Amino acid sequence: MSTKLNELQNATVGMTVGVIEVLCLQPFNYCKNMIQQGQPLSFDPRKLYRGVGANAINMGSCTMIQFSVGGSLKKMVLGGEDRQLKTHEEMGTGIAAGVVSALVGSPLELIMIQQQRKGGNSVETFKSIATPNNFLRGFIGAAVREGLWTCGYLSIPPIVRRNLREMYPDKFDSDAKARVPAALLGGLFACYLTQPFDTVKTCMQGDIERETYGTYTETAKKISQDGFTAFYRGATFRYGRMVCAVFMMDTLQQMVGPLLYPNAFK
Repeated sequence: MSTKLNELQNATVGMTVGVIEVLCLQPFNYCKNMIQQGQPLSFDPRKLYRGVGANAINMGSCTMIQFSVGGSLKKMVLGGEDRQLKTHEEMGTGIAAGVVSALVGSPLELIMIQQQRKGGNSVETFKSIATPNNFLRGFIGAAVREGLWTCGYLSIPPIVRRNLREMYPDKFDSDAKARVPAALLGGLFACYLTQPFDTVKTCMQGDIERETYGTYTETAKKISQDGFTAFYRGATFRYGRMVCAVFMMDTLQQMVGPLLYPNAFK
């Protein structure tokens, strides 16, 4: 989310980056979701990419919102000043943008998870679950996760890159060299702080019949019966996806913006 772009431009860049990330990393998401719910894995490409349409719309829409809202908030915080955002400002704008995006992302993830479990296309799945009670299912977990995830990929990498280049200018003499450790730290932050919330959300959305998992609190208690580590089922696949995603999105947002809107970066 660049302060050099307006809301529409930031939204376009975000949507483009989000869709590219999903098309590349959907198998990680499938494996994570299945393990969290205790379902068997399949390496059939048709199943690995089941729900990819809903997820592409999800990530494209969420990243579009995150870039647009985050960019607007950054401009608001800066108030026209020509300076770098402070660490708490950078993180706060990322968290706020992520929470807003969950309003769109949570229902779309519900469709994807139902497809992954039961098959069918996005339209059929939407028709079968299209009630307000279902669409809000798992929203709390999604909001917390998206807030911290957005902070992890939009706020942490610039902070880490900037600090590495200032503290170790000989070793990190370009953003490209500082991007790998920034992605590792951003992915670590985004994954392991948010994993318990994501696990509760995924289990709730996989069980819309409420046969095993009820409310958010009931679901968390049910999962905790298997020990604290149960909240981290699928974390390996999620961390792998997040490190790749943070690296890709950190790289792509700096490439796509100038490519689509070169005049804004002159």
